[in-house]
Amino acid sequence: MTLDQQREAILSGDPSRAMPALAGLRELPADQAVPLLLLGLQQSAFMVRSLSCAGLGVKPTEAGWQALVAALASDPDANVRAEAANALVSHSLTRAWPLLRQAFECNPEWLVRCSILSAVAEHAEMEPGDLLNLARLALADGDGTVRAGAAEILGRLVREGAQAPAGAPWAIEARSALAALQQDRDHRVVAVALNGLQG
Repeated sequence: MTLDQQREAILSGDPSRAMPALAGLRELPADQAVPLLLLGLQQSAFMVRSLSCAGLGVKPTEAGWQALVAALASDPDANVRAEAANALVSHSLTRAWPLLRQAFECNPEWLVRCSILSAVAEHAEMEPGDLLNLARLALADGDGTVRAGAAEILGRLVREGAQAPAGAPWAIEARSALAALQQDRDHRVVAVALNGLQG
């Protein structure tokens, strides 16, 4: 498929044509792929916008970053905002973290929150204190899937605390929070908490 054919498919309004065209952009250099991914982000079908965000995550450019920031802040579909969050982390966790923290606080949708939690949960560059603060926010969520994501993060902190100097405050707090989650009303949260405490 030529660039012109990919452009035409992306602009067609037909997701069954646009999605394969967007997927094919992975093979192209960023200077060719990103303008077409940005076009995809302007389409009406949320699946097309979501796949465009994923593509911008693997083709990092400043134009792509700005488009992802806008999508995270204002796209009407939670699927797209969730994918934008993941893609921003692929660009730069350091740069993305303040945006993700704000998005977590502003987006009550479980899908967006879970996407942010999973994007940072095992990221090597995340500071323990930032992870603990995010887990605290997530523990207050009414959705069990989000609280389970918080428990995953707390489990990581407990594991890392075993390697840290004795008495690391964040590890002690994480273990205490996990212990409390054994009483959670959602059995998935309890299971993750128990697993984290054994780690």
